[in-house]
Amino acid sequence: MHEHTTAQRTKLPQQRTAANRGVLGLTIGAGLVLTLIAIRTLTASLDDQPALGPITDFVTLSLSVVIESMPFIILGILLSIVVQHWLPPGFLMRILPEAPWLRRAVISLFGIALPVCECGNVPLARGLVLRGFTPAESITFLLAAPILNPITIVTTYQAFGWDHGILAARIIGGFVIANVIGFLFSRHPKPQDLLTPSFAATCELEARHGHETGSSVRERFRASASMFGAETSTMLPALFVGSAIAGAIQVGVSRDLLTTLGEHPVLSVLVLMTLGFVISICANVDAFFALSFVGTFMPGGIVAFLVMGPMIDVKMLALMRTTYTSAVLARITLIVALSAFTLGLGVNLIA
Repeated sequence: MHEHTTAQRTKLPQQRTAANRGVLGLTIGAGLVLTLIAIRTLTASLDDQPALGPITDFVTLSLSVVIESMPFIILGILLSIVVQHWLPPGFLMRILPEAPWLRRAVISLFGIALPVCECGNVPLARGLVLRGFTPAESITFLLAAPILNPITIVTTYQAFGWDHGILAARIIGGFVIANVIGFLFSRHPKPQDLLTPSFAATCELEARHGHETGSSVRERFRASASMFGAETSTMLPALFVGSAIAGAIQVGVSRDLLTTLGEHPVLSVLVLMTLGFVISICANVDAFFALSFVGTFMPGGIVAFLVMGPMIDVKMLALMRTTYTSAVLARITLIVALSAFTLGLGVNLIA
């Protein structure tokens, strides 16, 4: 009892520090967004100046990614807090099947109940790992949830209907690719090595003391504030870096070049895969963006875009780097790219 009380007292300053970091992170984040908006507003009247064109484009593109992603990241953090501190201990484990492959299949469908955009799924996946999910299960969730959620499915249907099997290929392809990658990582002999050292240490600490914060509502609120602070201070810098990289790449890549390659059955797939990786658009609306390529690109290219982008893109790599090692992210990117390419070629052959 005495050790429990001592541990609680030790964690209080840590919780306050984490909460303070979260407030500071949100303040800095809001300041950066307002600064970008101010820069874009001040340069709006100078858009016809060739020298300033790339700068204003970079600010606009980076800002759009930040504004689009930030609400989903905050929502993902809040859902992660619910999973970590407000669900009964072991609740998720009890409702999942025991067979590992069937567990991952069910986990890949979590997006149906938690329709958060892909960037918001990263903090949620972190919360699942802290709750006892394996790294392979969290990766399966991360890759499948952006595609297998009702908002994405409805918007894809509204954009394409049943034309060329684009909707079916996206849903089936997303499910299969996520579960194949989850299976591959489940074979790793040391699952904790898939995580960054800092997050692995957090998981180890949580495994030892994680349930000590749940004895009262007050302590749960305190722990929730601590987790919100820690997650925002981790996620927001990654979001800003990823958004800036995505904006810079978009400014540097000529879209005219991309569209000239759109009618080739192989190059059209490669081009739209690359575009999906670069532009980092939210999975909930990317179908309407891809709709503009109908008539220019073959259906397989559009499918590759709709599968590649939600699973792995520049912004997601920056966010996922807070949780998984660079080697893991390199393997995920390679497997997703090869799978999306194969899927796109198959659709083109059928179409």
